Amino acid sequence: MIVTCVYVSVKPDCIESFVRETIANHRESVKEPGNLRFDLLGQADDPSRFMVYEAYESEEAAAEHKNTAHYLKWRDAVKDMMAAPRQGVRYNVIEPHDRSEW
Repeated sequence: MIVTCVYVSVKPDCIESFVRETIANHRESVKEPGNLRFDLLGQADDPSRFMVYEAYESEEAAAEHKNTAHYLKWRDAVKDMMAAPRQGVRYNVIEPHDRSEW
């Protein structure tokens, strides 16, 4: 299993649009084969900062996400909304190890 935490800083005047576009991406991403989680989190003390928590069963499933129509639509829709380039940090899942525990 692989997790990516994507950190995003959004221009203040784009927050509502960013959230709307990211929710649409979330709703389709959770339907992907191999997807375990796809969460949108907002930073508690800064409404312009977000984290997307993506968990996939395999490197292949995570890579395939980048080829989906909904991801490509999201990527293009939000690129000018970001105050800085987004940063994805990859993690290996240590526990829970069994998919049934997700």
